[in-house]
Amino acid sequence: MTFKTLTVAGLLAALPLCAAAQEAIIVQSTTSTANSGLYDHLLPIFSDKTGITVNVVAVGTGQAISNAANCDGDVLLVHAKASEEKFVAEGGGTLRTDLMYNDFVLVGPADDPAGIAGTSDIEAALSAIAEAEALFASRGDDSGTHKKERALWTAAEVDPASGSGEWYRETGSGMGATLNAGIGMGAYVLTDRATWISFANKQDYQIAVEGDNDLFNQYGVIPVNPEKCPSVNVDAAQTFTDWLLSAEGQEAIGAYKVDGQQLFFPNAPKQGS
Repeated sequence: MTFKTLTVAGLLAALPLCAAAQEAIIVQSTTSTANSGLYDHLLPIFSDKTGITVNVVAVGTGQAISNAANCDGDVLLVHAKASEEKFVAEGGGTLRTDLMYNDFVLVGPADDPAGIAGTSDIEAALSAIAEAEALFASRGDDSGTHKKERALWTAAEVDPASGSGEWYRETGSGMGATLNAGIGMGAYVLTDRATWISFANKQDYQIAVEGDNDLFNQYGVIPVNPEKCPSVNVDAAQTFTDWLLSAEGQEAIGAYKVDGQQLFFPNAPKQGS
């Protein structure tokens, strides 16, 4: 009798632990939020508060949206608003909400072959790069940064594909790998500022162009739609989303700094507004 009592008690004691272990979500995310260290800062705060484990899949925005559309995740956190809105319109997500922002910067070598360092007109800078046939390293991976880059080339009325494989080099890689490749070949690179601040292998590279309104970089968060993806952990996904958008989550985002520099600026709608 004693043995049975202890066994049952042991099983009952273990149940909450098993339940907690099962309380987990997958976030399909852009690489910049992972590469910058933001999740290393945010997720322990959230998990300590809720007991929910957050597993991050960090890929380009296009791939993250595709993964979420294939039901391989519970929450989507990326930075390509038009694509995010399309994802929701097609039933992939329940609601897209602004979360935070920063900006893109164009970085380049100290010798500045296109003569654009210190300027703030990104379209003019891209035109100068194309005219000089100065090397430019593109992610070429349909990420949020790549989508922004293509839009900027279009605004500059330049088709970089005409220089593909010559002055225009597509890496097909993430932001960190593209920065490494670009620096290795002496090419200009468009990057989000958070990744650049966190990037260790800058060598002689500096920010060449910044401050243009067209370089604004908005991030959004979207719970995956359980009507399309029944496997979604609805409650935990909504809890995570709500926390990111709450005053506490927004404060935690704003508090994250590297070398004294704030990487992301929270701008979720005020609760109740």
